Amino acid sequence: MAVASPRSPGRRGKSPEAFRTISEVAGELEVPQHVLRFWESKFTQVKPLKRGGGRRYYRPEDVDLLRGIRHLLYVDGYTIKGVQKLLRENGVKAVAAGGRGQDVGAADVAQPPASAKAPAAAPAAAPAAVDERLEAIVEELSALRDLLRRRGR
Repeated sequence: MAVASPRSPGRRGKSPEAFRTISEVAGELEVPQHVLRFWESKFTQVKPLKRGGGRRYYRPEDVDLLRGIRHLLYVDGYTIKGVQKLLRENGVKAVAAGGRGQDVGAADVAQPPASAKAPAAAPAAAPAAVDERLEAIVEELSALRDLLRRRGR
């Protein structure tokens, strides 16, 4: 009888130390395969083993690091550059530990600095000013349409 891996609940038949294919890692992390390939290009620390035909095999350490990257990007709101900076400053082990659910210290990774977070949306303009500007644009477009119609005849 196969035993479920503690790293991937419900996954049967592989030991925790076994290498994973890109489809297995993508399924476990709930991200598309192309995202994993993109992350490989942005995070040089992710180095899956590549075999014949370009097949990727991820080590357990790679999976932990990818899980940590995913958490920082999708849950904590870091940007790619922010995660790259964390990897430079805190190292792979800190980000990978976060991917395993271990507490790495609130000061180290939990809260991104303002420069690492995605910029907030710009405040909305006053509705009256927007309406006036839109009306001016519509008038200008109508005048241009009329001009083009006259020249086309």
